[in-house]
Amino acid sequence: MLRFLASAILVAGIATGVSANDQPRLFSAQDVFELEWADEPQISPDGKQAIYVRRSNDIMLDRTVSRIWLVDLDGGGHEPLLAESGSYSSPRWSPDGTRIAYMKSVSERTGLYVHYLGSGRDALLGTFEEAPGDLAWSPDGSLIAFSMAVKAESEKLVSARKPPEGAEWAETPRVIDRARYRTNSDGFMDLAYDHIFVMPAEGGSARQLTSGDFDHSGSLSFAPDGKHILFSANRQEGWELQSREEDIFAVAIASGELRQLTDLPGVETSPAVSPDGRFIAYLGTSNEPEPFLPTNVFLMERDGGDIRNLTDGLDRRAGDLQWLSDREIAYTYQNRGENHIGVVTVSGDRRVAVEGIGGTTIGRPYVSGTYDAGEGGALVYTKGSAYRPADLFSYRSGRARQLTRLNEDLLAHRDLGELRSFTYNSSLDGLEIQGWMITPPDYVAGRRYPLIIEIHGGPHLAYGPHFSAELQRMAAAGYVVIYDNHRGSIGYGSEFANLLKYKYSSRDDFADHMSAVDWAIANGFGDEDNLFIAGGSAGGIATAYAIGLTDRFNAAMAAKPVINWVSKVLTADSYIGQIATQFPGPPWEHLDHYWERSPLSLVGNVETPTMLITGEVDYRTPISETEQFYQALQLREVPSVMVRIPQTNHGIAGRPSLLNAKTDYTLAWFEKYRTDRAEEE
Repeated sequence: MLRFLASAILVAGIATGVSANDQPRLFSAQDVFELEWADEPQISPDGKQAIYVRRSNDIMLDRTVSRIWLVDLDGGGHEPLLAESGSYSSPRWSPDGTRIAYMKSVSERTGLYVHYLGSGRDALLGTFEEAPGDLAWSPDGSLIAFSMAVKAESEKLVSARKPPEGAEWAETPRVIDRARYRTNSDGFMDLAYDHIFVMPAEGGSARQLTSGDFDHSGSLSFAPDGKHILFSANRQEGWELQSREEDIFAVAIASGELRQLTDLPGVETSPAVSPDGRFIAYLGTSNEPEPFLPTNVFLMERDGGDIRNLTDGLDRRAGDLQWLSDREIAYTYQNRGENHIGVVTVSGDRRVAVEGIGGTTIGRPYVSGTYDAGEGGALVYTKGSAYRPADLFSYRSGRARQLTRLNEDLLAHRDLGELRSFTYNSSLDGLEIQGWMITPPDYVAGRRYPLIIEIHGGPHLAYGPHFSAELQRMAAAGYVVIYDNHRGSIGYGSEFANLLKYKYSSRDDFADHMSAVDWAIANGFGDEDNLFIAGGSAGGIATAYAIGLTDRFNAAMAAKPVINWVSKVLTADSYIGQIATQFPGPPWEHLDHYWERSPLSLVGNVETPTMLITGEVDYRTPISETEQFYQALQLREVPSVMVRIPQTNHGIAGRPSLLNAKTDYTLAWFEKYRTDRAEEE
């Protein structure tokens, strides 16, 4: 039975901030360049202030740029700390609160800096070809630790011949002899391994602590005496073919001697030593061959003994682990479309400290959010809403306080689409699914509107009641927009997430999406003669699969889809883990299974006009997938268009202009096939 959960999250006046005297305007592509949002908060050691990264979109650079701001936790002062041009990241307070380490892009290198709050001066400690990560101060403030890729020498089959002086020969061949050779973010990788370094905080040479042909990274944690650094790594033979194995190690700063602290099957990562030095908390995930596995908070003695699962039964993916005190540990977990901060004691008692952090993804309404734990159990975190990207909040002694209002100058004067939450039952098996709907800003009750269903990626990700520039623009164009957390989404438990095991995409999630469409029609929102479907990545796959099963949609937009699973898993960067967890075996052993799950197997049924959008250097869902579907549709004379994004990987909306372009092309394609325009005229 279909069931409406809730009406508007906020009444229209509160949601938009529009008064009778205002002249409301629709949210537009130009407004995307005016958005700002908070990220990466850090509490000062005395618990009185916080720094955070303030992000915005630069219309001239066509980039998201970042500054570092300082705010008082009592709601007082709010000022730029590092606000000159550039892009800053990873600010970290020194233990005594007098300095802040941070990174900044310097031409094509990354600079590691220290800012002195007393004088306002900045010291450049060094620039690096490979960007450092996981910054951490030593307890006495004398060292800064970080991880960084170090190039290694590869075996040469032949020596390159030397061309004659003045000759212009072709580039030498690229020789690849390892399993992991290309990533979506970096393209073809040089042979390199991540290692742990320390560097004097007052300047000097970086010293490498780890060695070997292994990656050593993750969050770094100093022992309270400053003599060891804890990190995670997989140092097993054949580690490149293992996607779910990692252990915790300690490295001695003086000698570089390694000590392995865990050796359980699966992933142990993000170690954090308690303030009193007695315990080590970490995140643990098993290595079972399931698409989704819960991650729990574990505790062990400093020597690696007496391991305990503190969040057994949580059945969610815990993350971002931090100590609140000697007895309490904070962590994040997703639940029903929102991200929460939980707290667990060393005895295993759990509570929820903050509900609904997020707002740090601007394009689509993904679950997100960052936080930091500080003195006396204080928390600072990012939190948005359906109508605002992330602002900065603090929580102390049971009281939450909003510290910033970064978008009131813009969004308080925009008439935004209104968000509603609903649940419905899938036609497949009656499973309850959670969904959300955005109505056009000028929505009139009782009138039916053209409807877009937009499907999230992953598939083991989740949407929620969060601000979305793309979906607000669709609503501003006169569409009702719905999205759902179909089976396979996270935040609803392992059983729900694994219902798509060996079935993504399939008739199962197709039934969930079509039931959401039917809900919107049955409840008087959607016009059944003007239905549209869109999605990216896993959502693009679901879109391409859906139009092979139904002709109900006027038009479709599939962004960066997988069309042929046989070719995808053998050409994409995610093949090692994906074959092991999403399929019963490799394609040469289960060819029929791969083919049945491929939208290409259904292309003979497709009649829906289809747009395909993919980056030309996408190594997650290679553009060859898009080309296969496009050429098949052209051969069948189905109206179709392929939009290729030059020099862009899987993140096709990673630059502001491209976020707008993706939405522009989608709306233009859908407008072409709307049938209600003549009635309006």
